[in-house]
Amino acid sequence: MEIQTIDASLLSKMFLSGAKNLESKKEWINELNVFPVPDGDTGTNMTMTIMSAAKAVSELSDPDMKTLSKAISSGSLRGARGNSGVILSQLLRGFTKIISSYDEITVEILNEAFEKAVQTAYKAVMQPKEGTILTVARGAADKAAEMATKTTDIVEFAEAVIAEAEDVLAKTPEMLPVLKQAGVVDSGGQGLVQVLKGAYDALIGKEVDYSAEATPVAEKAEVVKHHYAVSFTIESDKPLASYQLKELKSKIEGFSYGEIIDLKLGDEEAEPAKEEKAEEVTFTEPAKDMGFVSIATGEGLTNIFTELGCDYMIPGGQTMNPSTDDILSAVAHVNAKTVFVLPNNKNIILAANQAAAICEDKKIIVIPTKTIPQGITALISFAADASVEDNEAAMTEEIANVKTGQVTYAVRDTVIDDKEIKTDDWMGMGDSGLLSVNADISVAFLDMIDQMVSEDSSVVSIYWGEGSDQEKAEALGAQIEEKYPDLEVEISEGGQAVYAYIVSVE
Repeated sequence: MEIQTIDASLLSKMFLSGAKNLESKKEWINELNVFPVPDGDTGTNMTMTIMSAAKAVSELSDPDMKTLSKAISSGSLRGARGNSGVILSQLLRGFTKIISSYDEITVEILNEAFEKAVQTAYKAVMQPKEGTILTVARGAADKAAEMATKTTDIVEFAEAVIAEAEDVLAKTPEMLPVLKQAGVVDSGGQGLVQVLKGAYDALIGKEVDYSAEATPVAEKAEVVKHHYAVSFTIESDKPLASYQLKELKSKIEGFSYGEIIDLKLGDEEAEPAKEEKAEEVTFTEPAKDMGFVSIATGEGLTNIFTELGCDYMIPGGQTMNPSTDDILSAVAHVNAKTVFVLPNNKNIILAANQAAAICEDKKIIVIPTKTIPQGITALISFAADASVEDNEAAMTEEIANVKTGQVTYAVRDTVIDDKEIKTDDWMGMGDSGLLSVNADISVAFLDMIDQMVSEDSSVVSIYWGEGSDQEKAEALGAQIEEKYPDLEVEISEGGQAVYAYIVSVE
C-alpha cells in the first residue's frame, strides 16, 4: 500500500483512532509511573487531554483542514491535564499550526509539522528533561526529517517514524536512572507512541471505532458559592450507578464552599449525561485588584485556604489534576483584575501556565507552588496593600523556604532511590524524592521528619487526612516535641485523600 497525501477526512479518522488507542491503553500506561502512589496519573491525564480534542473533532460534520486543526488544537489545549497532558496538547498545537494552511498533507508537510510540534512542546517546558515524552517526540521528528529525503510514501514514512519512537522509548531508562531502577520506560513517551500507532492503524485502513465514546461522562451538581451558582463536574469513563454518585456527593461536600443543592442520581443502565457549559458569571461589585485561585482536596484544607483569603478553590491535586479549562473557569469566577493561581502540585503548574497564556480578559499569574504547604505560605505572604509585582516576588521567594513531606502508601512493589518498597508500605516523600519507607506508618513518618528538620527549623505543621485522625496526629506531634523541644508543632485537619499526612517544616 502506498499513500501520497492525507486529506482532512482521513486525518480526522487518524486522530480519533490515535485517541482511541491511547484510551484503551491508559491503565497500562498508568502502571508505568515510577512512584507507586494510589492515583490516576500519566495515562489518565493524557487520555482526558486527547479525548477533549476528540470530542471537538467528533462534533465536526464535514471538516476541512483548518477547522479540523482548530478543533484538535483548541480541544487539547483547554482539556490538558497534568504535565504529560499539557506536553501532548503542545505537540498537537505545533503540529496543527503547520497543517492548517493545507488542503492535503504530504510527507514533506508532515516532516515540517513534526518539527514544529517538538519546538512548540519544548518551549512550553521551562526545564525540559531528557528521557521523557519530549525525547520520544524529538526522536520521531528527527526520523521524520530523515525519511522526508528518502520517500514520498506516507505509509513508509509513518512506519519508520513509529519504529524510531519505539526505539527511543526503549532507551529512556538509560537516560533517567529512576526509570531504570523501577524497570519501566517513560509513561508519557509510551502514551505518545500509542497515539502514533492508533493513527497509523487508520492510515492503512484498519477497522477502528472512530467515535469519541470514551469521552468522560459528566455528572453535574450545582454549588452555591458567594452570590452566584457555579457548576461542579464529576468525570467518569462510564455511566455511574446511584451508589457511586452518592459516594461522590459526599466527597463534593468536602470540597465545596457551599451546599450541594442537587446531584442527579442515575442507575446502572442510565444513559451518559451530556456535559453542559457552566453559566456565565456576572459581578455586581467593581473588580478588586488581586484575587486567588487555589487547588486542593479535603474540607480542612479548603477551609484553611478560604480563611487565608483564597477566592475560589478547585477540587483536585495529586489524585485529580484539573484541566486548563477548569483553571480558566475558576479564574472567571474571581472578581479581580489580576488572579494569582496556586497549583500546589508540580503536575498542575504547566496547565496553570497554559491557562495564563490563553486567558484574554484577566491577567493570570502562576505562583509555582508544588505542594500544599507552599500554597499556604504564599497566601500568608500576600500583602493587600503591595503591588502585583511585589506580591509575586514575595510569594515566589517565600515558598522556596518551605520543606514539604507527604506520607502515603504503596500500591505495588518497586525500588526507588535504592529503597525497596513493598505493596502497602508507607512512604515518606520529600521535595527531592523518597525519604523513608516502612510497613509502620509512624516509623515512616518520624523517619521522614528526622530528615527534614535542621538547626534552622522552628515550626512543624501537620495536616492529617485519609488514613489518620486527630488522635494519631497528636501522638506523632508529641513524639516530635519530645525529640525536638525547640520546635513548635501545629496540627490541623486537612481531609486530603491519598496522603495520610502532609507536613511542612519551616
